[in-house]
Amino acid sequence: MHAVVIAGAFIDRPAADAELPDLSERVAGMPGFVAAYWIALPDEEAHAVIVFDSEQGAQALAGAPHGGPSSPVSVSAIKVGEVIGRA
Repeated sequence: MHAVVIAGAFIDRPAADAELPDLSERVAGMPGFVAAYWIALPDEEAHAVIVFDSEQGAQALAGAPHGGPSSPVSVSAIKVGEVIGRA
C-alpha cells in the first residue's frame, strides 16, 4: 500500500467543510482507494492522508490538480510514501 500525504492550511474552514463530502466521494471513487483521513490541526493547519492499494493509485492522486485561486485550502506539500504498518 502507498499513501498520499498532503499538507496545507485553511483559508476558509467553513467552505472547506462544505466541500468535503464531494471531495470524499471523488477520492473514494479512484482506482485502488483504501481509506482517507482529512485532519484539522491547530493554527489552521490542514492535512490529509489518503491510502491506495498501489503506488500507481497514490501517484495518480498526487499528480492531480490541488488547490487553486478559489480553493478554501492552500496546499504546501504533497508526498507519496509506502505504508509500512497499520493497526
